[in-house]
Amino acid sequence: MGFIEFFINILSTPAVLVGLFAMIGLILQAKPAEEILKGTFKTIVGFLVLSAGAGYLTGGTGPLTNFGVLFNATFSVSGSTPNNEAVVAIALGQVASTTAYIMIIGMIANIVLARLSSMKYIFLTGHHTLYMACLLAVVLNVAGLAPWQTVIAGGLVLGLVMVLAPALAAPVMKKITGGEEVVLGHFGTFGYWVSAQVGKFFAGKDPQNKPKSTEEINFPQRLAFLRDTTVAIAITMVFFFLVISVIGAVKGVFSEGGDLYGLLAGEGGLRASWIVWAIVQGLSFAAGVFVILAGIRLIIGEIVPAFRGIGEKLVPQAKPALDCPITFPYAPNAVLIGFLSSFVGGIIGLGIIFAINGGAGGQVLAVILPGVIPHFFCGATAGVFGNATGGTKGCVFGAFIQGIVITFLPAFLYLVLGQIVGQGTTFGDADFAIVGLVLGGISLKVKTWGLFIICIILYLLPIILSPLFNKGKKA
Repeated sequence: MGFIEFFINILSTPAVLVGLFAMIGLILQAKPAEEILKGTFKTIVGFLVLSAGAGYLTGGTGPLTNFGVLFNATFSVSGSTPNNEAVVAIALGQVASTTAYIMIIGMIANIVLARLSSMKYIFLTGHHTLYMACLLAVVLNVAGLAPWQTVIAGGLVLGLVMVLAPALAAPVMKKITGGEEVVLGHFGTFGYWVSAQVGKFFAGKDPQNKPKSTEEINFPQRLAFLRDTTVAIAITMVFFFLVISVIGAVKGVFSEGGDLYGLLAGEGGLRASWIVWAIVQGLSFAAGVFVILAGIRLIIGEIVPAFRGIGEKLVPQAKPALDCPITFPYAPNAVLIGFLSSFVGGIIGLGIIFAINGGAGGQVLAVILPGVIPHFFCGATAGVFGNATGGTKGCVFGAFIQGIVITFLPAFLYLVLGQIVGQGTTFGDADFAIVGLVLGGISLKVKTWGLFIICIILYLLPIILSPLFNKGKKA
Protein backbone atom coordinates (compact mmCIF):
# COMPACT_ATOMS: atom_id res chain seq x y z
CA MET A 1 0.00 0.00 0.00
CA GLY A 2 2.93 2.34 0.62
CA PHE A 3 4.09 1.98 -2.99
CA ILE A 4 0.53 2.41 -4.28
CA GLU A 5 0.10 5.60 -2.25
CA PHE A 6 3.39 6.92 -3.66
CA PHE A 7 2.27 6.02 -7.19
CA ILE A 8 -1.10 7.71 -6.66
CA ASN A 9 0.66 10.85 -5.43
CA ILE A 10 2.61 10.99 -8.69
CA LEU A 11 -0.45 10.40 -10.87
CA SER A 12 -2.60 12.94 -9.02
CA THR A 13 0.05 15.68 -9.08
CA PRO A 14 -0.34 17.34 -12.50
CA ALA A 15 3.10 18.97 -12.54
CA VAL A 16 4.95 15.73 -11.77
CA LEU A 17 2.75 13.65 -14.07
CA VAL A 18 3.20 15.90 -17.10
CA GLY A 19 6.90 16.34 -16.33
CA LEU A 20 7.24 12.55 -16.23
CA PHE A 21 5.59 12.21 -19.64
CA ALA A 22 7.80 14.97 -21.04
CA MET A 23 10.88 13.15 -19.70
CA ILE A 24 9.76 9.84 -21.24
CA GLY A 25 9.16 11.56 -24.58
CA LEU A 26 12.60 13.14 -24.60
CA ILE A 27 14.28 9.87 -23.58
CA LEU A 28 12.49 8.02 -26.39
CA GLN A 29 13.87 10.60 -28.81
CA ALA A 30 17.40 9.90 -27.48
CA LYS A 31 17.90 13.53 -26.51
CA PRO A 32 21.06 14.50 -24.60
CA ALA A 33 20.82 14.40 -20.81
CA GLU A 34 20.94 18.20 -20.52
CA GLU A 35 17.96 18.59 -22.88
CA ILE A 36 16.01 15.93 -20.98
CA LEU A 37 16.62 17.76 -17.72
CA LYS A 38 15.76 21.15 -19.21
CA GLY A 39 12.55 19.96 -20.88
CA THR A 40 11.42 18.01 -17.82
CA PHE A 41 12.03 20.77 -15.30
CA LYS A 42 10.62 23.55 -17.48
CA THR A 43 7.45 21.52 -17.99
CA ILE A 44 7.12 20.94 -14.25
CA VAL A 45 7.82 24.59 -13.47
CA GLY A 46 5.23 25.65 -16.05
CA PHE A 47 2.57 23.54 -14.36
CA LEU A 48 3.59 24.82 -10.94
CA VAL A 49 3.25 28.40 -12.21
CA LEU A 50 -0.19 27.54 -13.65
CA SER A 51 -1.19 25.84 -10.39
CA ALA A 52 0.07 28.81 -8.37
CA GLY A 53 -2.12 31.15 -10.40
CA ALA A 54 -5.14 28.87 -10.05
CA GLY A 55 -4.48 28.40 -6.34
CA TYR A 56 -4.15 32.15 -5.86
CA LEU A 57 -7.54 32.68 -7.52
CA THR A 58 -9.38 29.87 -5.74
CA GLY A 59 -7.69 29.71 -2.32
CA GLY A 60 -9.53 30.35 0.92
CA THR A 61 -9.04 34.13 0.62
CA GLY A 62 -8.54 34.23 -3.15
CA PRO A 63 -10.48 36.70 -5.32
CA LEU A 64 -12.63 33.99 -6.95
CA THR A 65 -13.58 32.57 -3.56
CA ASN A 66 -14.25 36.03 -2.17
CA PHE A 67 -16.41 36.92 -5.17
CA GLY A 68 -18.61 33.89 -4.45
CA VAL A 69 -18.83 34.73 -0.75
CA LEU A 70 -19.65 38.38 -1.58
CA PHE A 71 -22.36 37.38 -4.07
CA ASN A 72 -24.04 34.84 -1.78
CA ALA A 73 -24.01 37.14 1.27
CA THR A 74 -25.19 40.21 -0.66
CA PHE A 75 -28.13 38.46 -2.29
CA SER A 76 -28.90 36.13 0.65
CA VAL A 77 -28.88 32.86 -1.28
CA SER A 78 -28.02 29.48 0.16
CA GLY A 79 -27.81 25.97 -1.22
CA SER A 80 -25.23 23.51 -2.54
CA THR A 81 -22.07 24.93 -4.07
CA PRO A 82 -20.47 22.72 -6.77
CA ASN A 83 -16.86 22.08 -5.84
CA ASN A 84 -14.93 19.07 -7.13
CA GLU A 85 -12.26 19.23 -4.42
CA ALA A 86 -14.81 19.39 -1.61
CA VAL A 87 -16.98 16.50 -2.79
CA VAL A 88 -13.92 14.30 -3.44
CA ALA A 89 -12.53 15.06 0.01
CA ILE A 90 -15.82 13.93 1.57
CA ALA A 91 -16.23 10.81 -0.59
CA LEU A 92 -12.64 9.63 -0.12
CA GLY A 93 -13.44 9.05 3.52
CA GLN A 94 -15.42 5.99 2.37
CA VAL A 95 -13.88 4.95 -0.98
CA ALA A 96 -10.20 5.99 -0.79
CA SER A 97 -8.57 2.66 -1.63
CA THR A 98 -11.11 1.86 -4.35
CA THR A 99 -10.48 5.27 -5.90
CA ALA A 100 -6.72 4.63 -5.91
CA TYR A 101 -7.03 1.28 -7.70
CA ILE A 102 -9.51 2.68 -10.24
CA MET A 103 -7.12 5.53 -10.99
CA ILE A 104 -4.17 3.20 -11.64
CA ILE A 105 -6.20 0.90 -13.92
CA GLY A 106 -7.73 3.91 -15.64
CA MET A 107 -4.34 5.38 -16.56
CA ILE A 108 -3.23 2.05 -18.04
CA ALA A 109 -6.56 1.60 -19.82
CA ASN A 110 -6.17 5.10 -21.36
CA ILE A 111 -2.78 4.21 -22.87
CA VAL A 112 -4.09 0.86 -24.18
CA LEU A 113 -7.06 2.55 -25.84
CA ALA A 114 -4.84 5.23 -27.34
CA ARG A 115 -2.59 2.50 -28.73
CA LEU A 116 -5.30 0.23 -30.13
CA SER A 117 -8.10 2.61 -31.14
CA SER A 118 -8.31 5.61 -33.46
CA MET A 119 -8.48 8.02 -30.49
CA LYS A 120 -4.81 8.79 -29.87
CA TYR A 121 -5.20 10.89 -26.73
CA ILE A 122 -3.20 10.64 -23.50
CA PHE A 123 -5.17 12.37 -20.74
CA LEU A 124 -2.71 14.34 -18.59
CA THR A 125 -4.95 16.30 -16.24
CA GLY A 126 -4.08 14.23 -13.19
CA HIS A 127 -6.38 15.82 -10.63
CA HIS A 128 -9.42 15.34 -12.89
CA THR A 129 -8.43 11.69 -13.33
CA LEU A 130 -8.51 11.34 -9.54
CA TYR A 131 -11.88 13.11 -9.30
CA MET A 132 -13.49 10.90 -11.97
CA ALA A 133 -12.05 7.79 -10.31
CA CYS A 134 -13.67 8.88 -7.06
CA LEU A 135 -17.03 9.50 -8.76
CA LEU A 136 -16.91 6.04 -10.36
CA ALA A 137 -16.04 4.44 -7.02
CA VAL A 138 -19.10 6.06 -5.43
CA VAL A 139 -21.57 5.33 -8.24
CA LEU A 140 -20.52 1.71 -8.78
CA ASN A 141 -20.46 1.12 -5.03
CA VAL A 142 -24.03 2.41 -4.78
CA ALA A 143 -24.95 0.17 -7.74
CA GLY A 144 -23.98 -2.86 -5.66
CA LEU A 145 -20.90 -4.16 -7.51
CA ALA A 146 -18.43 -6.25 -5.56
CA PRO A 147 -15.21 -4.40 -4.63
CA TRP A 148 -13.13 -6.18 -7.31
CA GLN A 149 -15.85 -5.55 -9.91
CA THR A 150 -15.96 -1.88 -8.93
CA VAL A 151 -12.20 -1.54 -9.39
CA ILE A 152 -12.08 -3.24 -12.81
CA ALA A 153 -15.27 -1.72 -14.21
CA GLY A 154 -14.41 1.71 -12.82
CA GLY A 155 -10.88 1.60 -14.24
CA LEU A 156 -12.11 0.62 -17.71
CA VAL A 157 -14.81 3.31 -17.75
CA LEU A 158 -12.25 5.85 -16.55
CA GLY A 159 -9.87 4.89 -19.37
CA LEU A 160 -12.76 5.21 -21.82
CA VAL A 161 -13.83 8.72 -20.77
CA MET A 162 -10.16 9.77 -20.77
CA VAL A 163 -10.15 9.34 -24.56
CA LEU A 164 -13.80 10.22 -25.27
CA ALA A 165 -13.61 13.68 -23.71
CA PRO A 166 -10.57 14.80 -25.78
CA ALA A 167 -12.14 13.22 -28.89
CA LEU A 168 -15.35 15.21 -28.38
CA ALA A 169 -13.39 18.46 -28.07
CA ALA A 170 -10.82 17.74 -30.80
CA PRO A 171 -12.62 19.22 -33.87
CA VAL A 172 -13.18 22.58 -32.17
CA MET A 173 -9.74 22.53 -30.54
CA LYS A 174 -8.28 22.27 -34.04
CA LYS A 175 -10.09 25.50 -34.93
CA ILE A 176 -8.93 27.17 -31.73
CA THR A 177 -5.25 26.24 -31.90
CA GLY A 178 -4.86 25.96 -35.65
CA GLY A 179 -3.33 22.49 -35.31
CA GLU A 180 -3.58 19.10 -33.64
CA GLU A 181 -0.48 19.06 -31.45
CA VAL A 182 -2.44 19.69 -28.24
CA VAL A 183 -6.02 18.75 -27.34
CA LEU A 184 -8.24 19.39 -24.34
CA GLY A 185 -8.17 16.99 -21.40
CA HIS A 186 -10.82 18.21 -18.97
CA PHE A 187 -14.03 16.72 -17.64
CA GLY A 188 -16.15 19.75 -18.47
CA THR A 189 -15.99 18.89 -22.16
CA PHE A 190 -19.71 18.19 -22.70
CA GLY A 191 -20.43 21.78 -21.65
CA TYR A 192 -17.79 23.10 -24.07
CA TRP A 193 -19.24 20.97 -26.87
CA VAL A 194 -22.70 22.40 -26.14
CA SER A 195 -21.24 25.91 -26.31
CA ALA A 196 -19.63 25.16 -29.66
CA GLN A 197 -22.94 23.81 -31.02
CA VAL A 198 -24.74 26.96 -29.88
CA GLY A 199 -22.01 29.01 -31.55
CA LYS A 200 -22.74 27.32 -34.89
CA PHE A 201 -26.15 29.02 -34.96
CA PHE A 202 -24.31 32.32 -35.40
CA ALA A 203 -21.76 31.07 -37.93
CA GLY A 204 -23.76 31.91 -41.04
CA LYS A 205 -23.95 29.87 -44.24
CA ASP A 206 -21.08 31.53 -46.08
CA PRO A 207 -17.75 30.05 -44.89
CA GLN A 208 -15.95 33.09 -46.31
CA ASN A 209 -18.01 35.43 -44.17
CA LYS A 210 -16.90 34.31 -40.73
CA PRO A 211 -18.56 35.83 -37.65
CA LYS A 212 -16.58 38.50 -35.84
CA SER A 213 -14.34 37.02 -33.17
CA THR A 214 -14.13 38.38 -29.65
CA GLU A 215 -10.48 39.11 -30.44
CA GLU A 216 -11.51 41.45 -33.29
CA ILE A 217 -13.62 43.76 -31.18
CA ASN A 218 -12.80 47.28 -32.36
CA PHE A 219 -12.14 49.67 -29.53
CA PRO A 220 -12.00 53.45 -30.07
CA GLN A 221 -8.41 54.67 -30.33
CA ARG A 222 -8.40 56.01 -26.81
CA LEU A 223 -9.68 52.66 -25.53
CA ALA A 224 -7.12 50.61 -27.42
CA PHE A 225 -5.40 49.83 -24.10
CA LEU A 226 -8.32 47.46 -23.40
CA ARG A 227 -6.79 45.06 -25.93
CA ASP A 228 -4.31 44.25 -23.19
CA THR A 229 -5.87 41.18 -21.55
CA THR A 230 -4.60 41.96 -18.07
CA VAL A 231 -5.94 45.52 -18.17
CA ALA A 232 -9.32 44.46 -19.58
CA ILE A 233 -9.80 41.76 -16.94
CA ALA A 234 -8.68 44.10 -14.15
CA ILE A 235 -11.11 46.87 -15.12
CA THR A 236 -14.02 44.48 -15.62
CA MET A 237 -13.56 42.63 -12.35
CA VAL A 238 -12.98 45.81 -10.34
CA PHE A 239 -16.27 47.07 -11.77
CA PHE A 240 -18.16 43.91 -10.79
CA PHE A 241 -16.64 43.77 -7.30
CA LEU A 242 -17.53 47.43 -6.73
CA VAL A 243 -21.11 47.12 -7.98
CA ILE A 244 -21.90 44.09 -5.80
CA SER A 245 -20.00 45.58 -2.86
CA VAL A 246 -22.07 48.77 -3.05
CA ILE A 247 -25.25 46.69 -2.83
CA GLY A 248 -23.74 44.67 0.01
CA ALA A 249 -22.66 47.80 1.89
CA VAL A 250 -26.20 49.20 1.67
CA LYS A 251 -27.44 45.92 3.19
CA GLY A 252 -24.83 46.15 5.94
CA VAL A 253 -22.84 43.01 5.11
CA PHE A 254 -19.55 44.87 5.76
CA SER A 255 -20.67 46.48 9.02
CA GLU A 256 -19.49 45.12 12.37
CA GLY A 257 -21.57 42.02 12.96
CA GLY A 258 -22.30 41.71 9.24
CA ASP A 259 -21.62 38.53 7.26
CA LEU A 260 -18.52 39.94 5.52
CA TYR A 261 -17.02 42.04 8.31
CA GLY A 262 -14.18 39.52 8.72
CA LEU A 263 -13.14 39.78 5.05
CA LEU A 264 -11.87 43.30 5.61
CA ALA A 265 -9.31 42.27 8.24
CA GLY A 266 -5.73 43.04 7.22
CA GLU A 267 -2.27 42.63 8.69
CA GLY A 268 -1.43 44.36 11.93
CA GLY A 269 -5.07 44.54 12.98
CA LEU A 270 -5.88 47.18 10.36
CA ARG A 271 -9.24 47.00 8.62
CA ALA A 272 -9.55 47.95 4.97
CA SER A 273 -12.35 50.09 3.57
CA TRP A 274 -14.78 47.89 1.63
CA ILE A 275 -14.13 50.11 -1.42
CA VAL A 276 -10.38 49.52 -1.22
CA TRP A 277 -11.02 45.81 -0.61
CA ALA A 278 -13.22 45.54 -3.73
CA ILE A 279 -10.65 47.30 -5.92
CA VAL A 280 -7.80 45.11 -4.66
CA GLN A 281 -9.87 41.95 -5.19
CA GLY A 282 -10.61 42.90 -8.81
CA LEU A 283 -6.93 43.60 -9.47
CA SER A 284 -5.94 40.38 -7.70
CA PHE A 285 -8.24 38.46 -10.04
CA ALA A 286 -6.36 39.89 -13.04
CA ALA A 287 -3.03 39.02 -11.40
CA GLY A 288 -4.07 35.39 -10.97
CA VAL A 289 -5.11 35.09 -14.63
CA PHE A 290 -1.79 36.65 -15.71
CA VAL A 291 0.15 34.01 -13.77
CA ILE A 292 -1.97 31.19 -15.28
CA LEU A 293 -1.27 32.41 -18.82
CA ALA A 294 2.46 32.64 -18.10
CA GLY A 295 2.49 29.03 -16.92
CA ILE A 296 0.60 27.84 -19.99
CA ARG A 297 3.08 29.47 -22.38
CA LEU A 298 5.92 27.69 -20.60
CA ILE A 299 4.16 24.31 -20.75
CA ILE A 300 3.26 24.53 -24.43
CA GLY A 301 6.81 25.45 -25.34
CA GLU A 302 8.12 22.20 -23.80
CA ILE A 303 5.40 19.54 -23.77
CA VAL A 304 4.64 19.51 -27.52
CA PRO A 305 8.22 18.80 -28.70
CA ALA A 306 8.78 16.31 -25.85
CA PHE A 307 5.57 14.45 -26.61
CA ARG A 308 6.72 13.52 -30.10
CA GLY A 309 8.80 10.74 -28.54
CA ILE A 310 5.74 9.09 -26.99
CA GLY A 311 3.90 9.45 -30.28
CA GLU A 312 6.72 7.87 -32.25
CA LYS A 313 7.51 4.98 -29.89
CA LEU A 314 4.68 4.02 -27.50
CA VAL A 315 1.48 5.39 -29.07
CA PRO A 316 1.90 6.43 -32.71
CA GLN A 317 0.41 9.89 -33.37
CA ALA A 318 -0.30 10.38 -29.65
CA LYS A 319 -1.57 13.80 -28.60
CA PRO A 320 -1.35 15.24 -25.08
CA ALA A 321 -4.73 16.19 -23.58
CA LEU A 322 -4.18 19.07 -21.16
CA ASP A 323 -6.20 21.09 -18.63
CA CYS A 324 -8.77 23.69 -19.76
CA PRO A 325 -6.64 26.84 -19.19
CA ILE A 326 -4.59 25.63 -22.16
CA THR A 327 -7.25 27.33 -24.33
CA PHE A 328 -7.04 30.74 -22.63
CA PRO A 329 -4.16 32.32 -24.61
CA TYR A 330 -5.91 31.67 -27.94
CA ALA A 331 -8.86 34.00 -27.20
CA PRO A 332 -8.24 36.08 -24.05
CA ASN A 333 -11.29 38.31 -24.58
CA ALA A 334 -13.50 35.22 -24.87
CA VAL A 335 -12.16 34.03 -21.52
CA LEU A 336 -13.59 37.02 -19.68
CA ILE A 337 -16.81 37.22 -21.72
CA GLY A 338 -17.34 33.46 -21.31
CA PHE A 339 -16.92 33.61 -17.54
CA LEU A 340 -19.42 36.45 -17.14
CA SER A 341 -21.95 34.87 -19.53
CA SER A 342 -21.68 31.49 -17.78
CA PHE A 343 -22.14 33.13 -14.38
CA VAL A 344 -25.30 34.87 -15.60
CA GLY A 345 -26.49 31.49 -16.91
CA GLY A 346 -25.89 30.05 -13.44
CA ILE A 347 -28.00 32.80 -11.87
CA ILE A 348 -30.82 32.21 -14.36
CA GLY A 349 -30.56 28.46 -13.76
CA LEU A 350 -30.81 29.06 -10.01
CA GLY A 351 -33.98 31.07 -10.57
CA ILE A 352 -35.47 28.25 -12.67
CA ILE A 353 -34.70 25.71 -9.93
CA PHE A 354 -36.43 27.94 -7.37
CA ALA A 355 -39.45 28.15 -9.70
CA ILE A 356 -39.54 24.35 -10.20
CA ASN A 357 -39.32 23.68 -6.47
CA GLY A 358 -41.93 26.33 -5.77
CA GLY A 359 -44.31 24.91 -8.34
CA ALA A 360 -43.86 21.41 -6.93
CA GLY A 361 -44.54 22.60 -3.39
CA GLY A 362 -41.22 21.21 -2.12
CA GLN A 363 -37.58 20.64 -3.01
CA VAL A 364 -37.48 18.23 -5.96
CA LEU A 365 -34.13 19.54 -7.20
CA ALA A 366 -31.10 20.53 -5.17
CA VAL A 367 -30.54 24.28 -5.09
CA ILE A 368 -27.26 24.75 -6.97
CA LEU A 369 -25.60 28.09 -6.27
CA PRO A 370 -23.57 29.67 -9.09
CA GLY A 371 -20.13 28.54 -7.95
CA VAL A 372 -17.62 31.09 -9.20
CA ILE A 373 -14.80 28.56 -9.66
CA PRO A 374 -16.62 26.23 -12.11
CA HIS A 375 -18.18 29.20 -13.88
CA PHE A 376 -14.78 30.82 -14.31
CA PHE A 377 -12.79 27.84 -15.58
CA CYS A 378 -15.63 26.08 -17.43
CA GLY A 379 -17.35 29.29 -18.52
CA ALA A 380 -14.13 30.79 -19.85
CA THR A 381 -13.34 27.63 -21.81
CA ALA A 382 -16.91 27.46 -23.11
CA GLY A 383 -16.48 31.07 -24.25
CA VAL A 384 -13.38 30.14 -26.25
CA PHE A 385 -15.26 27.21 -27.83
CA GLY A 386 -18.33 29.28 -28.66
CA ASN A 387 -16.14 31.99 -30.14
CA ALA A 388 -14.34 29.43 -32.34
CA THR A 389 -17.59 28.41 -34.02
CA GLY A 390 -19.78 31.51 -33.77
CA GLY A 391 -17.63 34.53 -32.96
CA THR A 392 -18.65 37.00 -30.27
CA LYS A 393 -22.33 35.98 -30.26
CA GLY A 394 -21.33 32.33 -30.09
CA CYS A 395 -19.09 33.13 -27.13
CA VAL A 396 -21.83 35.00 -25.23
CA PHE A 397 -24.73 32.62 -25.86
CA GLY A 398 -22.66 29.43 -25.89
CA ALA A 399 -21.12 30.15 -22.49
CA PHE A 400 -24.54 31.28 -21.18
CA ILE A 401 -26.15 27.95 -22.12
CA GLN A 402 -23.14 26.11 -20.68
CA GLY A 403 -23.75 28.00 -17.43
CA ILE A 404 -27.30 26.67 -17.31
CA VAL A 405 -26.04 23.16 -18.16
CA ILE A 406 -23.58 23.11 -15.24
CA THR A 407 -26.38 24.27 -12.95
CA PHE A 408 -28.88 21.55 -13.81
CA LEU A 409 -26.52 18.59 -14.35
CA PRO A 410 -25.07 18.89 -10.80
CA ALA A 411 -28.62 19.18 -9.46
CA PHE A 412 -29.54 15.85 -11.08
CA LEU A 413 -26.23 14.25 -10.02
CA TYR A 414 -26.94 15.32 -6.45
CA LEU A 415 -29.79 12.79 -6.41
CA VAL A 416 -27.24 10.02 -7.08
CA LEU A 417 -24.48 11.23 -4.74
CA GLY A 418 -26.51 12.65 -1.87
CA GLN A 419 -26.61 9.44 0.16
CA ILE A 420 -22.80 9.22 0.05
CA VAL A 421 -21.49 12.78 0.30
CA GLY A 422 -24.34 14.33 2.28
CA GLN A 423 -25.38 17.95 2.01
CA GLY A 424 -23.62 21.07 0.79
CA THR A 425 -21.67 20.19 -2.34
CA THR A 426 -21.46 18.14 -5.55
CA PHE A 427 -19.31 17.86 -8.66
CA GLY A 428 -19.35 21.07 -10.70
CA ASP A 429 -18.20 20.10 -14.21
CA ALA A 430 -20.47 18.60 -16.85
CA ASP A 431 -18.74 15.29 -17.61
CA PHE A 432 -18.86 14.12 -13.99
CA ALA A 433 -22.63 14.50 -14.03
CA ILE A 434 -22.98 12.82 -17.44
CA VAL A 435 -20.93 9.76 -16.38
CA GLY A 436 -22.64 9.55 -12.99
CA LEU A 437 -26.14 9.85 -14.43
CA VAL A 438 -25.53 7.38 -17.27
CA LEU A 439 -24.06 4.70 -15.00
CA GLY A 440 -26.66 5.43 -12.34
CA GLY A 441 -29.44 5.11 -14.92
CA ILE A 442 -28.05 1.81 -16.26
CA SER A 443 -27.72 0.45 -12.73
CA LEU A 444 -31.45 0.98 -12.16
CA LYS A 445 -32.18 -1.49 -14.97
CA VAL A 446 -29.15 -3.80 -14.92
CA LYS A 447 -27.67 -5.15 -11.71
CA THR A 448 -24.18 -6.32 -10.63
CA TRP A 449 -22.86 -8.76 -13.25
CA GLY A 450 -24.90 -7.18 -16.03
CA LEU A 451 -23.55 -3.71 -15.22
CA PHE A 452 -20.02 -5.10 -14.93
CA ILE A 453 -20.23 -6.69 -18.40
CA ILE A 454 -21.71 -3.51 -19.89
CA CYS A 455 -18.71 -1.51 -18.59
CA ILE A 456 -16.32 -3.97 -20.26
CA ILE A 457 -18.23 -3.81 -23.56
CA LEU A 458 -18.26 -0.01 -23.51
CA TYR A 459 -14.49 0.02 -23.06
CA LEU A 460 -13.92 -2.40 -25.93
CA LEU A 461 -16.22 -0.61 -28.40
CA PRO A 462 -13.64 2.01 -29.56
CA ILE A 463 -11.15 -0.79 -30.32
CA ILE A 464 -13.74 -2.90 -32.14
CA LEU A 465 -15.11 0.03 -34.16
CA SER A 466 -11.72 1.59 -34.88
CA PRO A 467 -11.23 -0.19 -38.27
CA LEU A 468 -14.65 1.07 -39.44
CA PHE A 469 -13.83 4.60 -38.31
CA ASN A 470 -10.47 4.58 -40.05
CA LYS A 471 -12.05 3.19 -43.23
CA GLY A 472 -14.65 5.96 -43.22
CA LYS A 473 -11.92 8.55 -42.68
CA LYS A 474 -9.95 7.35 -45.69
CA ALA A 475 -13.07 7.26 -47.85
